[in-house]
Amino acid sequence: MNEVVKEWVAKAEGDFLTANREIAASDRPNYDAVCFHAQQCVEKLMKAVLISKAIIPPKTHDLVRLNEILKSTLTDWTWPLADLRLLDRASVQFRYPGESAEKEEAEEAISVATVLREKLAALLSFES
Repeated sequence: MNEVVKEWVAKAEGDFLTANREIAASDRPNYDAVCFHAQQCVEKLMKAVLISKAIIPPKTHDLVRLNEILKSTLTDWTWPLADLRLLDRASVQFRYPGESAEKEEAEEAISVATVLREKLAALLSFES
């Protein structure tokens, strides 16, 4: 794994740790932050995979778009679009005033991110 990919992975792992720390917080957990960091973890790992394949990822936060690029690069890559849309929606919808994530939404975001992280980690050959 080259240094650029390692940096993307390190940033993704930071997001994953932050999301997990926050969902486990007993004093005023920030479920909005859990959703945001879960999405960010997956986004950064998807970009790390693309970079590892010598593809410069677009400047986007759209996991569905990144998924399309992964599918065109890795013929055996598949992932349910509903999961990606859930993470995208949760990361944007709850970042601003007007709506807030509940515990159940945060748990679902972490669950999806955890499984996706494992699959992406396998493509990058690192232990998740």
